[in-house]
Amino acid sequence: MLAILMIAGADVDARTFLLPDVVTYGAIVLGILAAPLVESADPFDSTNPWLSIAFSILRAAGTAFCLALLRKFYDGFRGREGLGLGDVKLGAAVGAWLPLGAIPFCFSLATTAALLSLAFKWRGAGFGKLKLPFGAFLCPSLWLVFFIGSLPL
Repeated sequence: MLAILMIAGADVDARTFLLPDVVTYGAIVLGILAAPLVESADPFDSTNPWLSIAFSILRAAGTAFCLALLRKFYDGFRGREGLGLGDVKLGAAVGAWLPLGAIPFCFSLATTAALLSLAFKWRGAGFGKLKLPFGAFLCPSLWLVFFIGSLPL
């Protein structure tokens, strides 16, 4: 389900610069519900699924809060929106699905891919005038980091 949601989210965001609520909220809810199945919340008590759910909710809220702050500060600094609310909600989905240590890696991967894409588009146009659908990079990064993290290595 995560792969389907992320493919749909990346496709729609790349075309419209909007992330549908069904994708973002769906990924958040599924991440929270899947938490007991995909992680052990407490290394000393892996039998309590409520801890996994609680930690998933905390990570989702914390990630969304950090992105909301970034969004607000950028808007205050530049006087225009640089990060949409869909990206903030998608950030919550990242927090719901990934362990705490993998969240920065997911954002680093998405940001690097976005910057590389921007480097190829930046011919003649002012760098600050280009719009970039960040969700189109964050969606595949979430799925990829989740998938790699679930491999038995």
